[in-house]
Amino acid sequence: MVLPVASAAAGGGWAVLADRFYRVGSLVFGGGHVVLPLLEAEVVQPGWVGPDLFLAGYSAAQALPGPLFSFAAYLGSVSRVGPGGVVGGLIALVAIFLPGLLLVLGVWPFWQRLRRPSAAGAALRGANAAVVGVLAAAFCRPVFPAGVTDARSLALAVLLFAGLQWGRGPAWAVVLTAAAVGQLWL
Repeated sequence: MVLPVASAAAGGGWAVLADRFYRVGSLVFGGGHVVLPLLEAEVVQPGWVGPDLFLAGYSAAQALPGPLFSFAAYLGSVSRVGPGGVVGGLIALVAIFLPGLLLVLGVWPFWQRLRRPSAAGAALRGANAAVVGVLAAAFCRPVFPAGVTDARSLALAVLLFAGLQWGRGPAWAVVLTAAAVGQLWL
């Protein structure tokens, strides 16, 4: 409750940045890609980060190992709201991880009791199924419409997907190939 109040009182700056990323982080379940549509709504739609920078950062994050939350640090650093740079990146990164950390710390003492009932397992299975739908939504918006704009970009996407799926190419090589081909087409 502190961040929304501080955000409203400040009207901008670090509190607004922290509030937005904290809210997105509190809605994560099942992986970082679930937050992609939420991040887009929070930073692209209000004009904090342009759609091109958003997709460029998302593409670069795909080449990095580990969670997609490194993308949050990128968005905080390039955002037009808040301090930007390294400080903005750190604020966004801490804010997006904080809800999960607080949840783990809050649930830890009760974990043994919570994991026993079958209702908890059923709830987790249902949530996992919902995550699949959210991941499909993340692909449908903003990734696919922004990245596949004509027949040749569709052909490139299909070829790169085939390279990942059946050619077993490393993700970083596919990202670099996509970037190089994209530059040649410009």
